[in-house]
Amino acid sequence: MIDRVVDLKVKKLEHFDSSFDLPKYETTGAAGADLRAHLENKDSLVIAPGARVLVPTGLSFEIPHGYEVQIRPRSGLSFKTDLLVVNSPGTIDCDYRGEVKIILGNFGNEDFVIKHGERIAQMVLAPVWQARVSEVSELSDTERGAGGFGSTGTK
Repeated sequence: MIDRVVDLKVKKLEHFDSSFDLPKYETTGAAGADLRAHLENKDSLVIAPGARVLVPTGLSFEIPHGYEVQIRPRSGLSFKTDLLVVNSPGTIDCDYRGEVKIILGNFGNEDFVIKHGERIAQMVLAPVWQARVSEVSELSDTERGAGGFGSTGTK
């Protein structure tokens, strides 16, 4: 069990299926808790090739100030299928109170079916730092400088 624990208030929405648990950590060292698809019709959702969809979780969060919930792919789902969490990691801000929905994209050539209750993503609670933005006329020099996108090589 991780020593640092922060309370996260979770509200079950009308279409949350209580036969499933709230998000939970599957192992004692897990950083992420799995989120499930909670479809209003309790059936399934077809994601066509090239399509992106919002998959409802049936949950809203009250995230403590100074934190965010990051939405990330489940590694097995990303490796074994053509589904990806499109805006990974997605951010749920502490002042958002609407339903958490997961943006999934089908990067394959065939329809993909999401079943009601299927684990589709994971959430990670993370601290947030806000930057104090200030304009300057010069930036300090570094060895890398303005070199980007592959400028440090591959070996």
